[in-house]
Amino acid sequence: MTYNILVGLGAGLAAAGLFGSVASGSLAASLLFYIAPLPILIAGLGWGPAAGLIAAALATAIVSVFSGLLFAAVAVIAFGAWWLGYLMLLARPVSAEREAGLEWYPLGRLVIWAAAIGTLVVLAAIPNFGTDQVSLQAALRRSYQQLLQDPATIDLLVIAVPPAAAAFSTLANLLNLWLAGWIVKISGRLKRPWPELTALTLPSATPELLAVAIAASFLPDLFGIVSAACAASLMMAFAILGFAVLHSVTPGMNGRPLVLASAYVATVVLGWPLLLIAITGLVETMFSIRGRLAQRRGPPSLRI
Repeated sequence: MTYNILVGLGAGLAAAGLFGSVASGSLAASLLFYIAPLPILIAGLGWGPAAGLIAAALATAIVSVFSGLLFAAVAVIAFGAWWLGYLMLLARPVSAEREAGLEWYPLGRLVIWAAAIGTLVVLAAIPNFGTDQVSLQAALRRSYQQLLQDPATIDLLVIAVPPAAAAFSTLANLLNLWLAGWIVKISGRLKRPWPELTALTLPSATPELLAVAIAASFLPDLFGIVSAACAASLMMAFAILGFAVLHSVTPGMNGRPLVLASAYVATVVLGWPLLLIAITGLVETMFSIRGRLAQRRGPPSLRI
């Protein structure tokens, strides 16, 4: 137990250092900020939820001394990482007669939680810029005017940045969780079997939740901004599912490596293909693309 506490304290110090690096203002420091939850997740997955909770609390306490209102966003990120790690290790017996078998917390719900945390990060960061839509957008516009000259580009960024930040935060949550799990797995301390990502499914009510968030994004003031952030986070969740579908339906295809590489490169370089991937994930949740293809192919023994 003492060792677990020490691990939690060390992870908290490491996370606080990564959070604090953003003060330098460089691009590299910003990237370090987004991997700040990684030590918390490693502690939680490898040494238990208590170690992760200690790490999250210590990192939040250290950063709060220097960051003022930013404390709220850091707290959401830190404790959100602990919560994802806790859920990752959550399991229950499959049945009373078979206590050795465990049903682990579904990956799809972990993805939705990552999206929820991504939305909460934006909500927690808003008070740093303003308390209503007008003051928030004015503060963002002043920030971009120091870097850009084109008014049209600035106006676009003022509108697009909150949802984009939520989507990126969702992706960062999932990448940190995957990387932490991979590191802990290599060390031999990961209790959960490595999940099959191609079998990822989202809760059936997720499309309805997305529809509500999109509709609410047209409402005025901060409620509309937060709703747009929620919609963007959920679209990122569907994009993750879309890539899982892509990996699921391409085995056996001669050009599979080229298809997958093209999809990832196009998404990173162009950006807009991510929307098509997200739509694929949305269609999968509503109509089960993988299930229909599996039925069409039939059992492996019947294939020609």
